[in-house]
This record gives sequence, structure tokens and C-alpha cells, in this order.
Amino acid sequence: MNGDWDNLRVFLVLAEEGSLTAAAKRLKVSHPTVARRIKALEDELGTRLFDRLPDRFQPTEPALELLHDAKEMERASQSIARRSAGLSGSHLGTVRISVDEMMRDFLARHLARLRANHQCIEFEIAVAHTSANLSRREADLLVRSHVPDLASLVRRKLGTVAHAVYGTVELAARTDGSARALKGLPWVGFDDEHLYMPGQTWQAAFLGNQRPAVRTNNGIVLANAIRGGNGVGVLPCFLGDTDPALVRLTPILDEARVDQWLLVHADLRDVPRVRIVMDALAQLFRACRVEIEGEIEAVEPTPVRVAVAASS
Repeated sequence: MNGDWDNLRVFLVLAEEGSLTAAAKRLKVSHPTVARRIKALEDELGTRLFDRLPDRFQPTEPALELLHDAKEMERASQSIARRSAGLSGSHLGTVRISVDEMMRDFLARHLARLRANHQCIEFEIAVAHTSANLSRREADLLVRSHVPDLASLVRRKLGTVAHAVYGTVELAARTDGSARALKGLPWVGFDDEHLYMPGQTWQAAFLGNQRPAVRTNNGIVLANAIRGGNGVGVLPCFLGDTDPALVRLTPILDEARVDQWLLVHADLRDVPRVRIVMDALAQLFRACRVEIEGEIEAVEPTPVRVAVAASS
């Protein structure tokens, strides 16, 4: 066997994804390319690697034996790619930062400050609800509230993000300051699969059997729905307090305070341009601590202050 890594990589991805469509999407190639490379690998090995079932590609016994070695080759390839990023020692280059949709708003708003002294570095801001894979260099840095338990990742705390309930001025006018009145308003929230998002546990307990009238799996859709007057809901204070269309309707929710972490693969933390951006992000969060922690005064009109017990 000549050991064509491209063919083995396609084999590995197809084994992990189980379908041509998913494999082609992940590899950013066409279906015929995936099928052609699998056929070439099967011809080279002289064995069938997949059973073509109606709903998936099922690895055969020979494929399962090959899979372990292919994964080892992938790990070695990824390690070489990560380490090669720092071989030149140059401060020039691109740093890709992965953030979720809500943190995107904060980062975009302060991007000029973040880049002020680092114009030699190109910034890529990748917005994704799920975390990018740092081992595969889908990103160089992650800014997330959830820290994967992986020995290969190095973490650095950036700050603690506060959350509160926000709504439009019109909806705020319909409350009398009581928890009962707040509960009686229409609500916007995440769908059932995203109840792990900050503030959603509190919101579910507060509403009891009442479900939000509008539900979504996307933080920006959530914020826009609240801004549009469809209901009130929990938002990070850095998003709600800076929006003139919204007012804060509750004190900061202690249950919804979330630590924000900066994550980097151990192989990349000493790459000069990555280290520079890491330090710049840490400095930005320190400078914006009041905004992040929700200690600034919310925009006019004065927000309604209510008790936030789970029932009233």
C-alpha cells in the first residue's frame, strides 16, 4: 500500500459521519470525490471497506481494523499542522477565534479596541453554536462558557457574564413590579434542546408549566424576538444593557452568572500571534468588566425591579 493520506482521510471521515452527504460537507468536496477515493482505497487494499446500507455506510471488519491506524495518522497530521504554525516565530498571520452568537455581538462591538495595536494580525471571527475542534484547527482560540475536559486544551478565565430579564418599554409598562405580573407577560426562550443555555434553568423554574410563546435554538434570534416585542426573556447584560430598545426588568440573576473562558490547544499557546491575541482578549475583558458583569446602569427608562422567586 502506498499510504495515500488523502484517501485514508476520506475513509476516516466517512466512517465517522456514516453518509456521503455528511462526509462531503465536512471535507468540503463533492459526493463523487468521496465515492471515488473510497473506491480507490478499496481497490488498493483489495477489500471492501463499507457495506452500503439504505441509510448509512457501515464499516466492514477490515475497515474497523484500519480505523485505529487511520485515527493515529490523523492525530499525527493534526499535531504537525499545529506545531508548524509556530515554526517561523513570526507575529504575522491569521488568528481564528470561535465564539457563540451572543458573544459575537460583544466582540464585534469592541473589535477596533481589540485590534488597535495589532494591525499586523488578521482576525477571523467564526460564529458557531457548538465549539470548534481545536485539535483539527477549526479555530485557534475558543471563547466559551463550557470547558471541554481535554488534557490537550489550556484554559484562561476571561470574566463572569451576568444575565437578567429584558423586554421592551411597552412590555415593561404592563408590569406592576411583582413577580406575578412579570410571569403574566409573554416570554421568549430557547427550545427544549437548549435549556442548558445561561438563564434557561431559572426561566423554566420561574414559569413553571408555562412555556415561552416563542422558542428558538439561536441566541441572536432570541435577542431579536425580545427586541421586536414578542416577549420578555433572559439575555446577557452586555447585550441587553447596550440596546436602547430594551430595559432590564429584573436584578441580575445569580443563578445565571456564567464564567467565560479562553481556550487554546497546548501546541498553539506559545505561537507569537496566538499569544498576542490571547493577551489582547484578556485585556479587553478586564477593560469591559463593568459591562460584562452588568454593573452599568441600564438604559432609560428605569427598569422595573421585581422579586424573582420561582412562583408568586
